[in-house]
Amino acid sequence: MPENRYNLRQEDDGTWTVFDIFTGLPAEVNEVEQAGLEMEQADDLVDLLNLLYIKRRSGSVH
Repeated sequence: MPENRYNLRQEDDGTWTVFDIFTGLPAEVNEVEQAGLEMEQADDLVDLLNLLYIKRRSGSVH
């Protein structure tokens, strides 16, 4: 099974950041860093970004 690329971490202020596990940097969607999120929103985004990443790697996304 392909490795996930994104994960989430809780920040000191209690918000969540979706980050790229390969770079350690916040993920960007439409050039916007995905930081300062509520936990549920960040968790859903991690799932979506990982799904898209796996599909891209397997050639399923055009």
